[in-house]
Amino acid sequence: MSKKKRNLVILIGLILIIGIISLLVYLAFLSNYQNKVAAIEIQDIDFSDIPDGTYYGECDVNFIRAKVSVTMENGIITDITLLEHKNGEGKPAERIIDDIIKAQSLEVDAVSGATNSCKVITQAIMNALENK
Repeated sequence: MSKKKRNLVILIGLILIIGIISLLVYLAFLSNYQNKVAAIEIQDIDFSDIPDGTYYGECDVNFIRAKVSVTMENGIITDITLLEHKNGEGKPAERIIDDIIKAQSLEVDAVSGATNSCKVITQAIMNALENK
């Protein structure tokens, strides 16, 4: 085999090895993300127990991240501000904030097609109120 062909075979082999390693790392990252989303359990909170103020929370499951501020007055959520939302295609999930304020509950339906982002945003809100 000529030197050029040998170098080409080595180069192709290295590219294949790097590609396989990259794929395995991505699949591990994806599995970790899926496990984190599956572990999210939203529980309603008794808002009447929460003192007036603004509380901050976040949730990060790798592909999706949310940071929020939640303002409470007289046991009522008066405002939720989404400070950050890394979401891929989950932007429609941001509508869940209005649903939570309207229902005064964390137990609201997810936005169709953006379930994971809804779970992350709601978990960030729950974290803010639980860490008061």
